[in-house]
Amino acid sequence: MSHAFTIPLDAVSSDPALDRFCVEVRPRAMRLALLETAGNTHLAADFVQDSLAKLISNYRNKPADEWPPLFYSILRNRITDWHRRKKIEKVFDFFFASDEDEDLAAPWESLADPAPGPDHALSNQQLAGRIADALTSLSVRQREAFLLREMEGLSIADTARVMHVSEGSVKTHHLRALTRLRQLLQSDNPFLGGM
Repeated sequence: MSHAFTIPLDAVSSDPALDRFCVEVRPRAMRLALLETAGNTHLAADFVQDSLAKLISNYRNKPADEWPPLFYSILRNRITDWHRRKKIEKVFDFFFASDEDEDLAAPWESLADPAPGPDHALSNQQLAGRIADALTSLSVRQREAFLLREMEGLSIADTARVMHVSEGSVKTHHLRALTRLRQLLQSDNPFLGGM
């Protein structure tokens, strides 16, 4: 499988060693990117190309032995950002999914009380709306801490780095988010009290 790579003119290297590194690292980087993107050739190629362009633009004056870790860090960050965006999109899809296909159960229904009853579907629909409302009622920092910790599974330290705050701030925002969500949701569904 071959894919044409083009590097923007403003990122072209005048260093033959760096050009050689780019040519040699492309196939390995492409294999890694393909694994991470479930075989999406175009997306993987974009990630590799963008990472090479960034390496050339920002780090061409670094010693040659620093190029591999710099390049793979750039590529890894790019792929990680993509995965995070996909997860956040899933969270939003989860809460704001369209009801176009009424035959399919909405994904949020699994959160509701599984006890059968005539009002079960209506109860699930109302709970999904309350969850979405509860999340939007949090402060920006609380929502960010909650999503990064609970939805993304980031550690306190990683969340602090992403939010550019101290670990103590992350703990505070996260605790306040959980407390507020409990208050807002517990009255709707007592099973969420242990959240």
